[in-house]
Amino acid sequence: MELDIAQVMELLPHRYPFLLIDRVLEFEKGKRLSAIKNVTINEPFFQGHFPGQPVMPGVLVLEAMAQATGILAFTEMGEEHKSKLYLLVGIDKGRFREPVLPGDQLVLNISMKRSMRGIGIYQCEAVVDGAVVAEAEIMCSVQDRQQ
Repeated sequence: MELDIAQVMELLPHRYPFLLIDRVLEFEKGKRLSAIKNVTINEPFFQGHFPGQPVMPGVLVLEAMAQATGILAFTEMGEEHKSKLYLLVGIDKGRFREPVLPGDQLVLNISMKRSMRGIGIYQCEAVVDGAVVAEAEIMCSVQDRQQ
């Protein structure tokens, strides 16, 4: 199953310039998800990271992976997701292999490892042109939104 940007925006509370998912290519509820982020020179972070040699900040690659885990979790919740936030609570085994540059299409591959005590644990990798550029084990927790 695929999700376009409008469907992604229904699931995630993030908006420009912090929405880092452009499309979900496929997902299996509660199991795995593959999404993309098209990296363009127009991204606001490239103005300062780094002038003359633009590189997507690694922390934003991790954030894109975390947003993808939120989509995977929220697809299982139905309408209940609208009253929830999915918060990043931990990162383990984070590694950056190659820089992400303007013009790259970042493919985010997420798989659920396990869920325990309200925390989802996901194996995540970011891929450009078939090569893994970053990977991490990401932990997130569902919280009620503040009214």
